[in-house]
Amino acid sequence: MTEPIHLNGRAHAGTLADTAVPPQPQPVIQVTDMVKDYSRGSSVVHALRSISLRVQTGEFVAVMGPSGSGKSTFMNMLGCLDRPTSGSYVLDGVEVTSLKRDQLADLRGKKLGFIFQGFNLLARMNVLENVMLPMVYGAIPTPIRQQRGKVALDAVGLASRMYHRPMEMSGGQQQRVAIARALVNAPSLILADEPTGNLDSRTSVEIMAILQRLNQVGATIVLFTHEPDIAAYCSRTVVFRDGVIQSDQYNSRPLSAAEALANWPTSGDAEEAA
Repeated sequence: MTEPIHLNGRAHAGTLADTAVPPQPQPVIQVTDMVKDYSRGSSVVHALRSISLRVQTGEFVAVMGPSGSGKSTFMNMLGCLDRPTSGSYVLDGVEVTSLKRDQLADLRGKKLGFIFQGFNLLARMNVLENVMLPMVYGAIPTPIRQQRGKVALDAVGLASRMYHRPMEMSGGQQQRVAIARALVNAPSLILADEPTGNLDSRTSVEIMAILQRLNQVGATIVLFTHEPDIAAYCSRTVVFRDGVIQSDQYNSRPLSAAEALANWPTSGDAEEAA
């Protein structure tokens, strides 16, 4: 029997009395007064200036900002790739800032899924092997790795291409593989760094349709982008400028990527992503 991938699934046990006071949902991201300073010779660059942000389970958040705004620094903090100078970061109930290096690596493997602009697939491995790679570091047995990898590829519509190599696939297909790889450990949070930056317009919308479907079944996604038209598919947009959050707005009616694709003009030169 195929093992399903549960996104942000949490089982809660309790008594009848629990129904009187429903438990408050625990945020996936709780950042409080985060500061990041870098030394540049005799000067100090204030990359992040007392950032506070909360992201709840199941949100789809776009983070935007010009170069030098602190957006990329913030992404590194959320991905546990760097440490803040001061402040607090709680990821799915775990205070991150006090963890040791090996503990951070373990946390990244269990709670985070990464999607990159450049795909970052290994050419010597086939698609299934690339998707299974995060589980290798977690010492998960091979049969379970294969089962989960196939389920993840099916979720992005690439079950029939699992034995192809990345060079045999289009850019859109390679990004789908990267998404499947991000899903395979059922992370609490998916971080997407410019996931449509190397793709044409139609393929970009196809990738956003996949991310929207994943979000609809429970995935919490924070997407970093320079493109307002991509951010329009998200339900919330946070804008950075000069190391602070300039605006934080909810979008009650995000664009539907599936509808955009259904109405897309027929063109013979669009990159095939299916």
